[in-house]
Amino acid sequence: MKKRILAALVILTGATACYKDNAEDMYPSGGNSGGTCDTANVTFSGTVKPIIDANCATSGCHFDASVTGIDLFHYSGVAAVANSGKLVSAITHDGQASFMPKGLPKLDDCSIAKIVKWVNSGAPNN
Repeated sequence: MKKRILAALVILTGATACYKDNAEDMYPSGGNSGGTCDTANVTFSGTVKPIIDANCATSGCHFDASVTGIDLFHYSGVAAVANSGKLVSAITHDGQASFMPKGLPKLDDCSIAKIVKWVNSGAPNN
């Protein structure tokens, strides 16, 4: 009797523990998960700004240029850092600029690819 109860528990536990067993649900595309990264229509306002806001500007670090010397809250500040080469250097951790975000893990590969695409396109205000 105990063996049947134990077997039933093992089966139930195993059945419920793997409810997200497909890669699409477990690893949504867009991040470092191995999914595809769409860099076809990268814009400042729709793509780059949300990444910068989430990781740099609204976190308090680069919201106000008077504090850090780098304003990543406004297009003009982001464009200036992008055009200097420091933005890509900082997020790719190539050693030419301080690693960013400071004290946090490197941005995911897709976010980096989108920012690099925008910079390589001339950092347009779009």
